[in-house]
Amino acid sequence: MLPRPIALIAAILIVVMLMLATARALVAFEPSARWPAALAKIQASDRAAILIDLLDGEASFLIVLDRQADLRAASGLHGKTARGHFVFDALRNVAAQTQPDLLDALRARGVRVRPFIIVNAIAVRGTLQALLTSAESAHTAYIVADTPARANLPALDSSLHPSSFIPHPSSVEWSVNAIYAPAVWSMGYTGTGIIVGGQDTGVRWDHDALKSHYRGWNGVGADHNTNWHDSIHSDLDGNSTNPCGFSASAPCDDDGHGTHTVGTIVGDDGAGNQIGVAPGAQWIACRNMDEGWGAPSSYLECFEWFLAPYPITGTIADGDPAEAPHIINNSWGCPTYEGCVTGQEVISGVLAMRAAGILTVVSAGNHGPSCSSVNDPPALYAESFSVGAFDSGGNIASFSSRGPVLLDGSGRLKPDLAAPGVSVRSATNTSTNSYTWSSGTSMAGPHAAGAAALLLSAAPYLIGDVELTEWVLRLNATPAFTTQGCGGDTPASRPNNMWGWGKVDALAAVSATFSLTPTAVLTSFHPSTGTFVLDASASTDPESPADQLLARWDFWSDGVWDTPWSPSKVVTGDLATIGVTAAVQIADPGGRTDLATVQVVDLDRRYYFPIVLRSSQP
Repeated sequence: MLPRPIALIAAILIVVMLMLATARALVAFEPSARWPAALAKIQASDRAAILIDLLDGEASFLIVLDRQADLRAASGLHGKTARGHFVFDALRNVAAQTQPDLLDALRARGVRVRPFIIVNAIAVRGTLQALLTSAESAHTAYIVADTPARANLPALDSSLHPSSFIPHPSSVEWSVNAIYAPAVWSMGYTGTGIIVGGQDTGVRWDHDALKSHYRGWNGVGADHNTNWHDSIHSDLDGNSTNPCGFSASAPCDDDGHGTHTVGTIVGDDGAGNQIGVAPGAQWIACRNMDEGWGAPSSYLECFEWFLAPYPITGTIADGDPAEAPHIINNSWGCPTYEGCVTGQEVISGVLAMRAAGILTVVSAGNHGPSCSSVNDPPALYAESFSVGAFDSGGNIASFSSRGPVLLDGSGRLKPDLAAPGVSVRSATNTSTNSYTWSSGTSMAGPHAAGAAALLLSAAPYLIGDVELTEWVLRLNATPAFTTQGCGGDTPASRPNNMWGWGKVDALAAVSATFSLTPTAVLTSFHPSTGTFVLDASASTDPESPADQLLARWDFWSDGVWDTPWSPSKVVTGDLATIGVTAAVQIADPGGRTDLATVQVVDLDRRYYFPIVLRSSQP
């Protein structure tokens, strides 16, 4: 926190700059009568950034339109392909109905625009005139800043490694062993058939540990179409150059961070550098930062490309959801100084990924050890699978961000899990055979992404069911506890705001998919008060007690799930809420499910029937 005198001076300077920006812009461009309406459309938290930017003549901002696609019905569809196509079509249809008039008006003035569908929005770099035109559109809901800023990425430094490590070990990295990935390999599951996307600083695709795992490499030549995208089209960091150039047509890493994270997910050079958790999986990538500098629009563009990858010279109109990855890793955050002031600027990307059946793994952040230090999007979202970091001794890293989340007022428990993130050795971008060590939750997230790839390759019935995949990883994590007390945690709390559900355990998660299936018992009760209690808490199998089962509910049996998967298996409501019929789906710790329908109106007493869990989903 700034000392009070400095804070006062800063506040005065901001007010003066706002007054100057407003006065100069209005005098030079527009009558003042248009300004109040425009100001009302700009998010209050973003006004300073946009107006100060206008002092140089132009500002970068996002116009968020008033209609957003309803993606809830995707949850009732079976399979990732069906969900992906539904989400893609729904997003395109809403954008097509609301964007054309505003796009035409802006382009007629020569304004640089980039329309999005992942959120119904338009990125703009323009003058005050462009801002006023945007604000006056009937479809404009609000305007937010799109300010580039440097992300808080960990340094890649070979001096970080312990003295017991050697530069080129002919063994599996400690961090890969720590989550029992080799034991899963010995079962025959290495991630084969699973595609993982890396949204980061780019990737050195021809690195010895990565080249053969790149989806765009066929053993003879490379095809980067639908396998690589660059969302950096111009300078963001202010130095006017970039070692990869802009809109790069082939995978390139201008920092080294992205190569390191992808290496942890899939890397193996076949010569002893076993750095990756899921060496049988393939990777694709999108660069979202300019030498570590990103903006909300660059992040959203990558989310959009992952939803439906399109060719190098194409647009989202050419996108194909069938080419989308199963998992994306996000070892970055969008802090307030980067334009994510409200915390909601990139949530549409995460929501669309989830609806389309794509697991979004996110590093929790490096702002620990304080409580409530998970404070940057996308890690703070309920829909993100957020990962903290521990070291080779099994201790939580001091820098690993803790929950609960306060920025959005939710008090949400975070992270979801923890994974190795201290002195992690992986590939880097300096040459085709270079490796280095790094520390940060940026290194932890890729371990969880790799574990998820192993799980999906072993249990393909989980593909496309993001919630259930997350729960299998949570329920089978190695429990870990804390005395820090964040968010009211007790020493026995699981989950807690330091470790989440515990340490990633790929072996336990995969093994759970082969365990004996229990039988759940559903109870429905209609007391005289008219309130229905639907209870799926009972279990007939002592080896799979009720607290190991999950449930979700579809009221009125309309094919849309009204509650998420949860260990809480009791719902209460009246007939108007629950409906004449309700469906319940039960899942065991391995993610196997069965479905039952309750004729609610006919049940005036406690009623039991078994739900036998299936080994696969339709």
